[in-house]
Amino acid sequence: MFIRPVDLLNDADEVLSPKENNLLVTFDDGLKEQFDFALPILDELNIQALFFVNSINFENKKVSTVHKTHLLRSIISSSELRMKLSEIDNFDFLEDEMQRARAIYIYDDEDNATLKYILNFKLNYKEQEFIIEDLFKKYFNELEVLETLYLSEQNLKYLAAKECLGSHTHSHYPLGLLNSDDIKFELANSKSYLENLTDSKIDILSYPYGTSEACTKQVADIAKDEGYKIGFTTTRGINTLAENHLLLNRFDCNDLIGGKNYK
Repeated sequence: MFIRPVDLLNDADEVLSPKENNLLVTFDDGLKEQFDFALPILDELNIQALFFVNSINFENKKVSTVHKTHLLRSIISSSELRMKLSEIDNFDFLEDEMQRARAIYIYDDEDNATLKYILNFKLNYKEQEFIIEDLFKKYFNELEVLETLYLSEQNLKYLAAKECLGSHTHSHYPLGLLNSDDIKFELANSKSYLENLTDSKIDILSYPYGTSEACTKQVADIAKDEGYKIGFTTTRGINTLAENHLLLNRFDCNDLIGGKNYK
């Protein structure tokens, strides 16, 4: 059956017990289309969901680098973006990294999987932002994208009042690749900003990218120290009582019945 976010938050062990299959719908990245199109359908079905947002889009009025990359890839080729990587000294891409890229980005062809892996995991975020920012300014107006791509602050307050709002960190970085101080900032800043904005508690988060590189035990421990009670990865699997509450599994909808990867 479908559960409410508050059910998981208040009694995680009961929800994760093997007595029955409990389902919770989640959305990452705080996109406007999720509120405009998905939420009305869920409301009609009396199903609650969790919406995870990045505070950088609201506090700093910046489009997340990952979304700048998505937008650029919609209008220019992966090969053009790859050419920008030649500007970085001593850059190479090894065969084991190629295999890892294929394993993570199973819905993409090899060119796109490689590009995503390089941008999200191989480059540090300062290198990535330098490359993407320069291209993004040539094609897009950041303020216009902010208004059309993301939820509004009013939307955030509405979702928080329904206990359906969570953190997706501040900047959408893979936390496991950051140092401990930066991890703490990403988790603490998002939590405090959203709590102050909405006058509500933010106790649940989903980790950007959600892979083992991004969701280490250190990341989970810091999340717990910062006051989070529940954390979601993107590791595919059913959750049981054995799971760390700050490292819960999630299924991509594409893996479920009717999804493009379902077999």
